[in-house]
Amino acid sequence: MIAADQDRPATYREVFSHAEFRVVYGAVALSNLADPIAKAVITLVVFERTGSVALSALAFAVSFLPWLIGGPLLSQFADRYPYRTVMGVTLAFRASLFLVAALFHWPGAVLAAVLFLSTLAAAPEQAARSALLPRILPRDRLVVGLSLVGGLNQITQVVGYVAGAGLAAINVQLVLLLTAGLYTGAAAIVLIGLRGWSGTGAAQRRGPRGMSQGFALVFGRVELRSIAILVFCAMFFVAMPEGLAAAWADDLSTGDERGLIQGVIMAAPPVGFIAGSLIVGRLIRPSRRRALIRPFAIAAPLTLVPAVLEPSVPVILVMVAACGFAVGGVLPVAQGLFAVVVPDGLRARAYGVMQTGVTLMQACGVGLTGLLAERFPLPGVISSWSLTGALVMVIVSLGWPTPDRFEAAIAAATPEKSPEPGHV
Repeated sequence: MIAADQDRPATYREVFSHAEFRVVYGAVALSNLADPIAKAVITLVVFERTGSVALSALAFAVSFLPWLIGGPLLSQFADRYPYRTVMGVTLAFRASLFLVAALFHWPGAVLAAVLFLSTLAAAPEQAARSALLPRILPRDRLVVGLSLVGGLNQITQVVGYVAGAGLAAINVQLVLLLTAGLYTGAAAIVLIGLRGWSGTGAAQRRGPRGMSQGFALVFGRVELRSIAILVFCAMFFVAMPEGLAAAWADDLSTGDERGLIQGVIMAAPPVGFIAGSLIVGRLIRPSRRRALIRPFAIAAPLTLVPAVLEPSVPVILVMVAACGFAVGGVLPVAQGLFAVVVPDGLRARAYGVMQTGVTLMQACGVGLTGLLAERFPLPGVISSWSLTGALVMVIVSLGWPTPDRFEAAIAAATPEKSPEPGHV
């Protein structure tokens, strides 16, 4: 059982009292703003030039694909070297990619390749950040911190999608230069503000064996496997509103407001996520949050089932935002639970496996619904896909471990004393 004082939600003041969390938060604000700017530009350009729903959805999914290739393999580097070094070097590399791309007028395919390479470099950077946060923030401060980071990510998506679409109409090179500048700022903040935290005892776990250990850990323990399967399935069924936003907006309007409708549809899930993650993370006690993981996971796809009725744009925005709210109630809590169940020194590679699975599910969900929408009416595709997702989530939820089992796993994974920064 959880003691009463441990079941009190952490406050934002307590989380931001950690100086290194403020550094990470600032770096996330800059780096996560760059990604949606590029995604919005590429998705819009491909759809306008081809008129294909499937190709526009696949262009959006390009940013997911590098995790399938390099996620588990590259993420293990974050367990070998200081987290600050991994984060700083990869952010600087991403900045250089967009800086070089901005020097020439590249076609869409080349820009998609730049986005692919940038996302490939994001694997070790995000794995290092994921492994670092549990070292900075204890127990419930970690969940609230993840909620803040997740909410910030959604805010940057809203701003990035709108800014990317608007700036693309003016100058694509300007978008690329802005992206390079954001990554450069994030790299500088990390290299200056973080200490030399390193994974414990992970330096000897190298090569493919180190990668296989991540898969064995995540899928070999029932607690981690249950979290992974639930998150993977949820992402498979709720990623399509953003990926299909261009086509959905085209169904709703053929006039000048089409771009605006696309933008607000893409922005609605992040807005809902922000509200869900902050409300659940701050106002609901920790034990209750974990109990709500499964209901929120089932509710997320259910919110999109009314799409078959072809509702108006305001109703669609409410539906999509409600889906984002439910996802916001699931992800930060599940991520925090996952982080404290994974033993110290293996978090980065375990995160690589998780992020690869999430990315695969999102890419497949967007790609498959895009292909279905080529042959069937889009509202029916969204509705039937979402209803299927809700049924799948009910089945997945039946195998969820008990609270006592999770507590035992957390106790087994928690070291008596964390090593000091710089210890290898």
